[in-house]
Amino acid sequence: MHVLVMTVVHNPEDARILHRQIRALVDAGHEVTYAASFTAHGVVPRPWVTGVDLPRAAQRKRMAGVWAARRLFKRMRNKVDVVLIHDPELLFAVWGVRNAPPVVWDVHEDTPATLSLKPWLPSLLRPPVRTLARMLEGAAERHMHLLLAETAYAGRFKHAHLIVPNETWVPDSVTPPGDDRVVYLGWLSRARGVFEAIEVAKLLQPYRVAVELIGYADPQSRPVLNQAVTDGLLEWRDFMPNDEALKRLDGALAGLSLLHDEPNYRHSMPTKIVEYMAHGIPVITTPSPRAVELVERYDSGVVVPWEDPKAVAQAVLTLRDDVRERRAQGARGYAAARANHHWPNSAKRFVSQLESWAGVTR
Repeated sequence: MHVLVMTVVHNPEDARILHRQIRALVDAGHEVTYAASFTAHGVVPRPWVTGVDLPRAAQRKRMAGVWAARRLFKRMRNKVDVVLIHDPELLFAVWGVRNAPPVVWDVHEDTPATLSLKPWLPSLLRPPVRTLARMLEGAAERHMHLLLAETAYAGRFKHAHLIVPNETWVPDSVTPPGDDRVVYLGWLSRARGVFEAIEVAKLLQPYRVAVELIGYADPQSRPVLNQAVTDGLLEWRDFMPNDEALKRLDGALAGLSLLHDEPNYRHSMPTKIVEYMAHGIPVITTPSPRAVELVERYDSGVVVPWEDPKAVAQAVLTLRDDVRERRAQGARGYAAARANHHWPNSAKRFVSQLESWAGVTR
């Protein structure tokens, strides 16, 4: 089976797209052409895919990437068995093309809800754009196949669709959590708690507990983060490929998830929490419902109030001073991740479903 995978929004090294789905397809013996914004992100395609460079869709400059993806789709429609797209923008790239192969949209997020998190979109335009997003989702369900990253997304659609959860690769063994470094892995923005993380770093500095942030920062956060680094408050590693970033979790005291109470986060599982558990470190999270459910079910971390850096710092220090509980939380989280959230458990269903839609038999 030959699969065309396209994104113009996500970094080509995106964990879900490259390190889970594409890797699963390649491991199953399938050919993948991966069209993404390699040059714009300063990324080189992995040798096990055929890379095609597309313009990046960012802020208000989104259509150049969409039209480039549409031209590519037209050129390759007779050369591939199925197409997997990862951005709602790319619905415009595939609609209305004749003699096209099956198209699958991987729904990563609650598209209408995310509009409140886009500072480049004027507030007056958000209601009509939200309505348009709902209409697009309905049309997509009628004309193509859907995969959902969260069970909570099912309520937005009329029919049942395969859930491909945001799980992770869980290593065979892990290093016990240490006592001098907390980490954050993921996108950095105000709504994801970047300013609280900086304040936590200030509070922990006298106690010689370092704060390490790993991830791409939005334009509003970058100047503040750069200043925090200059001031010696924390270490910020910017975006790292997922397989490299996960190694930085090993031996940390705890992993931070400081999401604000935003509509898009209320029904989504923060992947970083599963990644922290998978690497055997306790989780410190704000009370988004799915995060609380996971942490409390497995007793794998601590829940702190929204936007409360002092509570976060106190949770860090409590774990630092209680090595037995710190290691117990890490061990419980690791065991739960290995049993219930190990990506290979879902990878087979994902690959099998694409094979079915492509009409491929083994």
